[in-house]
Amino acid sequence: MSADVHPVTYDVVHTTVYAYRDKVSVSHHLARLSPRSLPYQACLQHVLQFDPEPAVQSSHTDYFGNQATFFAMQGPHTRLTVTARSTVQVSPRTPPVPSDTCPWERATDQSTLPMEALDALSGALAFRARPEFVAYARPSFPAGRPLLEAVSDLTQRIYDDFTFDPEATDVTTSLSDVFRLRRGVCQDFARFEIACLRSLGLPAHYISGYLETAPPPGKPRRVGADASHAWLAVYCKEAGWIDVDPTNNLLVSSGHVTLAWGRDYGDVSPIRGVILGGGEHALRVNVDVARVNPD
Repeated sequence: MSADVHPVTYDVVHTTVYAYRDKVSVSHHLARLSPRSLPYQACLQHVLQFDPEPAVQSSHTDYFGNQATFFAMQGPHTRLTVTARSTVQVSPRTPPVPSDTCPWERATDQSTLPMEALDALSGALAFRARPEFVAYARPSFPAGRPLLEAVSDLTQRIYDDFTFDPEATDVTTSLSDVFRLRRGVCQDFARFEIACLRSLGLPAHYISGYLETAPPPGKPRRVGADASHAWLAVYCKEAGWIDVDPTNNLLVSSGHVTLAWGRDYGDVSPIRGVILGGGEHALRVNVDVARVNPD
């Protein structure tokens, strides 16, 4: 866990560039690039910049409470650049002592769960209970084990058993293939742990966001920086949602900036859209997260 005891302010620049082989005549997009306002996180400033400028732009709050921006390009273009600039203040979070949380079986009692936790039990077809996911998760969840203690053990095992490899998977890779390969990126590891938890009847949701690009002096660089990051949250009756990062084997404190959450990646993808024309295209994404108050 991070040693920070005071709020940390970050400047975040997230640049997405689409380069099309042919002209795109019309395109519609939905962006979720505005950091959430949360008890432990304040979005002090957020600006979206477009090149070329969209003909239509509007914002709304989606079902999960994420800020979403719709924009439409209605003139011919062969390149689209979207730059999100945000200043975010993040306060440290102190999760409960793992051994003090309830036995994990009690957390599966749907009659006592709030609606947002019930929503987090559902998701894409890929998240339905599967024997191989149950079998993988079971050693971490013996009868009566405290919930957060069991989740921490599962997180440690995924961290140890899976290798971070950006070339091994893409957004179309199935969870079964991720499990078979034991390789992937933060998105894969988060989705796999969610699948394991849901297979046992435990509510978990997917979170998109960022990691600090350059850690403070003396701190190790976390895997997944310099790009959008993904982790998950599990619902604990004593403490509410607890964020867990299997890519870095930690309970999240102040080094993560939260963008959006939902049942799966499809609910929170930073930018998605439909285009008319364009042919083949190349995508480039750059992310920089820097402390404003490094001391």
